[in-house]
Amino acid sequence: MNNQEPQHEQSVSETELAPPQITDRLVTIPNIICMVRLLGSFVLIPIALGGQNEVFLWVFLFLGMTDWVDGKLAILLNQRTIIGARLDSWADAALYAALLFGAITMYGATLRGELIWIVAAIATYVISTAAGFWKYKRWPSYHTRAAKTSWFFIAVAAIGLFSDWSLLPLRIAMVAVTLTNLEALLITMISPTWQVDVTSVYHAWRDRSTP
Repeated sequence: MNNQEPQHEQSVSETELAPPQITDRLVTIPNIICMVRLLGSFVLIPIALGGQNEVFLWVFLFLGMTDWVDGKLAILLNQRTIIGARLDSWADAALYAALLFGAITMYGATLRGELIWIVAAIATYVISTAAGFWKYKRWPSYHTRAAKTSWFFIAVAAIGLFSDWSLLPLRIAMVAVTLTNLEALLITMISPTWQVDVTSVYHAWRDRSTP
């Protein structure tokens, strides 16, 4: 009887420490929130064309916050899905493309002197994404810790630009995005198979080295 109790405690502990399951469910709360961000990104285009910079900024920040919310809910509700990881990446790409469109449309003259920073971020993103398509035939969806940090820098940069405060946050954000994209490229080079939610290049290397 005494020998069975430790076994029971061990099985409970193993269950509690088990990683969250990634499923192929389509309709989940996080996925719905991702769709809101994806579709909302297209709403930013007419706002930018109308020159409503303050409205654009607030809508962008709201949509950006959904990125944080859907990730937290996916973990808390145990609703991490493969399609959700892809949808999250598509929604992020659409949101940042809309931000770039809005920034160029309303602040094109101001951004001319910042092209080197912007081009570096865009170029490394294109290269990193293309590498994922070439190796895995699908969109890379790593959601690294660096990517989450970059979102904070981008939000501050958007505030600095659209409020005519400062361009320094923009340069810092573009450097952060460039480094994030280079890390994603390294993860693609290291990982033998496509995977989602990779914390960092260190974790990718550790998982690759684990027998």
